[in-house]
Amino acid sequence: MKSTQYSEKVLDHFRNPRNVGTIENADGYGKVGNPVCGDIMEMFLQIGKNEHGEDIIEDIKFRTFGCGSAVATSSMTTEMAKGLTLDEAYKISRNDVADELEGLPPIKMHCSNLAADALKAAIDNYREGANPEVEAVSSCKITDIEDIKGLEDFLGKGVYEEVQDLNEFKEKRVLIIDRGDKSLELALKLTKYTGRVVVLTSAKNTPGSEEIKQQLKRSDVKILYESELFEVQGTNEIEKVKIHDHDHDHDEDEEYELYVDAVII
Repeated sequence: MKSTQYSEKVLDHFRNPRNVGTIENADGYGKVGNPVCGDIMEMFLQIGKNEHGEDIIEDIKFRTFGCGSAVATSSMTTEMAKGLTLDEAYKISRNDVADELEGLPPIKMHCSNLAADALKAAIDNYREGANPEVEAVSSCKITDIEDIKGLEDFLGKGVYEEVQDLNEFKEKRVLIIDRGDKSLELALKLTKYTGRVVVLTSAKNTPGSEEIKQQLKRSDVKILYESELFEVQGTNEIEKVKIHDHDHDHDEDEEYELYVDAVII
């Protein structure tokens, strides 16, 4: 981990992680795996009662197989959750963890910041006997901008690196590259301006945090799964893009064109 990329708090929790280990015969157990980048988080809970008779997290341990930020977020999550009631602990979000760590690089927000999900899975396992193993949905495989042919040629001509005025996209065909929750939130906002919003993601299932995932499922946003953008084409302005579709179920790859008016990266 490079110190220039991470806060001192992240580095501290990476170098000196708290609550590492397992709890034998744990009351609650949760395991979250990210099939894209390989990070795995496990949470073990020992449940007790407070003076009001409410279930609280009396002890919590974790094991993480992943990068430095995966270790740091898991460590911070255990510190935040210890001593809380289950209702309070269940509300801990990925953003809460990142805030307590004084920030994470954007790509790490959705790739390795999964400890809050593992905590929820452990609480569900204790409360409902739910399956403790959950597959995280996120797109860690993000194509480098430099690898997308023609992209730089159309910056300001249909390709946007940031968006100021959503009215610009009224009734347009918009393709948004999934780079985490912020890009997915933008896709949801754009549905108020156009009915033709497409999200391109390398994930196999609906990406995003649980709240955003549910919003996407209820929205008109179309999602292209297991796909990546590799070329942008047009004359004076963007006209179409070429997309690489990875169909892992059938072990086949497919390339196709999609006509768009705007690409947001």
